Amino acid sequence: MSFRTSTALAGLALAVLAAGCADPAVGRVSLISASQPSASPPLPSLTMVPPPPSPMVSSGPVRHAFPLATSLADPRATGTPLAGTGSPRFFVSARAPLAHFPGRSKTAVFTPVPPAVHNAESGAFIANVPLPPGIESSWHRVAAARDNRTFAIAGWTEPKNPEIRFFLVRLGDDGRPGKPVAITQTDPDNLTSVYDLALSADGTRLAYSTPLIGGGAKISLLDVATGRRRDWKTLTHSIVSGLSWAPDGRSLASVLGGRAISVLDLARLGTGPDAAASRIIKNTTGAMPFESLAHTPDGSALIYASGHTVERVPVTGGPEQPLTRPELPPDAPLGLRFSVDGTGEHLLYVHKWRAYRVALADGTVTSVPITVNERPGEGDSPHAAW
Repeated sequence: MSFRTSTALAGLALAVLAAGCADPAVGRVSLISASQPSASPPLPSLTMVPPPPSPMVSSGPVRHAFPLATSLADPRATGTPLAGTGSPRFFVSARAPLAHFPGRSKTAVFTPVPPAVHNAESGAFIANVPLPPGIESSWHRVAAARDNRTFAIAGWTEPKNPEIRFFLVRLGDDGRPGKPVAITQTDPDNLTSVYDLALSADGTRLAYSTPLIGGGAKISLLDVATGRRRDWKTLTHSIVSGLSWAPDGRSLASVLGGRAISVLDLARLGTGPDAAASRIIKNTTGAMPFESLAHTPDGSALIYASGHTVERVPVTGGPEQPLTRPELPPDAPLGLRFSVDGTGEHLLYVHKWRAYRVALADGTVTSVPITVNERPGEGDSPHAAW
C-alpha cells in the first residue's frame, strides 16, 4: 500500500535514525546491582472519557515550572509497578514509513510498515504488531514498561492529514501481541514529530517530547486511560530527549539539548513561576552529546550515554561511574540510543539492522540480525525497546 504527502513530511518521518551495520562484538561492563521492582496486578483497562475544557498552556525557562492549564491534574504515576518477568525475552521494533521519490518527482511516495515483535536472544521475527483503526503505519518511536510485555508505540495516520498517534499493546507469554489500544487525547496535539517516548513503571502514564513551533521543546505527560495531558515547556532547548520515569513515578529524567541531564519533579509542576521543578543533574564536559537515559530499578541512579560511552550517575548528582564503551562501526552516529530492561541488567541498542545486547551482569556484548516479515532490510534502521 502506498500514499503521497509532501517532502517536508518525508524529512520528519525519516529523521534521527541510525545508519551502518555491524558484526557481532564482545566487550566487558560492570554495574552496581539494584533490587528488582515488586510484582503487581495487571494494568487497568483503558476506557476513554469525554474531554474536559482545556485552555492553552504557558511557556517559560527550563529551570522553572509555569502554571499549566491542561487537563491532567496530577501527572505522577504512583501505582504499583508492573510485575517483572526476569531476563527480557522479547523486544519490539518500530520504523518510519518507507519513502521514495519516483522519477524526478518532488513528492514522496510512502509505504506503510508495521512494528514487529522479536525474540530477544536471536532477533528473529515473531509477529507484526496490529495497528489500531486510523493508523496506517508505525513511526519510529517505541517505549517499554518494566514487565517486558507492555509497549507504547507511535503510529502515523492516514495520508490526507498525517499526524502521529500513540497506542499500547501487550504481549502474551509467547510474544504474540494482543489487540492494540489507541490512546485518545482530550487535548489534541496535531503532532508531526516526536523526539522520544517513555512509559511509566505502573503503565498508567506516557511521557513524550516534541518540538515547539518557533523554537523550544515540550514534554507532555499523558494518562493512557483517560487521554488527559499535562505539559512542561522550555524555550531554552530546542530538543528534549532521553525520557525516563523514576520507578516511583514521581519524577521524570530527560536530556536537554543533548547537553544536560535534568530531573523534573512532577509534584511541583504548575505551582508557580518560582518553583524549581527541573533540577540539572549533570552537564556535558566535552563535545560528545548525551543521548538515552534509564533509571536503575531502585531509582537511585541514572544510566546514560555520553557519545558511545555508557555511564552511571546518582540522581542526587555527584561523580559519574563509567560502565562500558561498546565498539560501533565508524559510520555510527555520535549518540547512542538504548533501552534498559526492567531488571536493570540488560541494555539494548540498534545499529542499522543489528540489535546489540549487553548483559550487564557479566559484561558480554553480543549482536544479532533483526529480521522482519515485511520489506526486510529496507529503509533506515528501526528503533527498539524491551
